[in-house]
Amino acid sequence: MELTEIINEQYGLSKFPEKTSEAMAYVPFQMNNAPTYTPTQGFASGTMFPSLNKPFYGSKCGGRND
Repeated sequence: MELTEIINEQYGLSKFPEKTSEAMAYVPFQMNNAPTYTPTQGFASGTMFPSLNKPFYGSKCGGRND
């Protein structure tokens, strides 16, 4: 079963709203039993879910933004 079908079946929601807007971020629902950080690590990371932890590294990625 695909993620879209699971979300629709469990929550009655589609993966994305009917009318989406450019430059608007959408985050998929976290599935039950998704891996999580400890509260301390989640607070420091800004998220409880490792799959959503996407830190910005600035010049470490080749840019000169630091």
